[in-house]
Amino acid sequence: MRTKRLLATAAAAGLLVLSACGANTAGGDDGAAADTGSNEATKGTVGVILPETASSSRWEGFDKPLLEKALRAEGFEADVQNAQGEVQKFTTLADGMIAKGVDVLVIAAINSEVGSAVVSQAKAAGIPTIDYDRLNLGGGSDYYVSFDNVRVGELQGEGLAEALEGQQGAEVIEIEGAPTDNNATLFHEGQRNVLQPLYDSGELELVQSQPIDNWDNQKGGTIFEQILTSNGGTVDGVVAANDGLAGAIITVLKKNGLAGKVPVTGQDATPAGLKSILRGHQYMTVFKPIKKEAEATAKLAAALAEGDTAAADELASDTVHDSKGDRDVKSMLLEPELITKDNVKTVVDAGYVPASDLCVRDLADVCDKLGIS
Repeated sequence: MRTKRLLATAAAAGLLVLSACGANTAGGDDGAAADTGSNEATKGTVGVILPETASSSRWEGFDKPLLEKALRAEGFEADVQNAQGEVQKFTTLADGMIAKGVDVLVIAAINSEVGSAVVSQAKAAGIPTIDYDRLNLGGGSDYYVSFDNVRVGELQGEGLAEALEGQQGAEVIEIEGAPTDNNATLFHEGQRNVLQPLYDSGELELVQSQPIDNWDNQKGGTIFEQILTSNGGTVDGVVAANDGLAGAIITVLKKNGLAGKVPVTGQDATPAGLKSILRGHQYMTVFKPIKKEAEATAKLAAALAEGDTAAADELASDTVHDSKGDRDVKSMLLEPELITKDNVKTVVDAGYVPASDLCVRDLADVCDKLGIS
């Protein structure tokens, strides 16, 4: 069993109404393709509520079809809906699924407040719940499936440190995710595990660290531009918490003639983020094979739907501590992977993004040199 990791307490309240600036479009790859065959599910129904689409293409482009496919493979009907960043819609979707009597409810909550309320309602109806990708601090789900989010942040820190190696006193701006999203807190924790010693030693210099409400890419770009301007229009490296924020930051860097000269981190291995890496505008992203997350969730949901808690406990062999609820949560934590220009091919070969989505016009020669086809 992995060592328990203390999850930092994040504010639970706050509405995530997300802006679409810098949002990416998912590719129609085999890895995320929906199962369009006949539905032969006979064991029951698993309901899934995803949070939004504006900050990242992953939820609709990857999570939804992959969860549908994985749940059907386990013999269950899959009712996968998206709240589009609206708390009221999230609640309404949950009400409908609970009233319908789904066998298991899987939620990637907009914030811990609404997530916890939905979990309480489901429990009252005798429906087991799984926190998907995001842990609801102070909530009541007995199980949690996600990637190791502290490790995600560490990979971002490692990527930036690698890109700035040898640049004594290099100035860094950090543009973080929403303070109401516990994952964003964990990403930042992981980043600082790597970068704080470098700040303390003077090898790197932190200009400013700024969380962005609602993961709003447009706001992130605006705030980054303000920080850049106040720093004399210069910066040596940027921590961007995901590819959407990275895209907004790169737009500002282009305006200032700095794109390609300043390494920028990212996350989610989106088509837009990968193309930015191939162009040299973004240094790295974090690849989280969502197929594995979806399949792990489906297996856990199947065990719970069949009332086999022993099997569920065996699957969820990791543990995380919810500091707000002062409880341990049985978890399945998956490993993320650092992606730079040299191994973008990994994401393509895994079937998550087709080469045709990346190897466009100016990138054809780059793809050819990297063996991406």
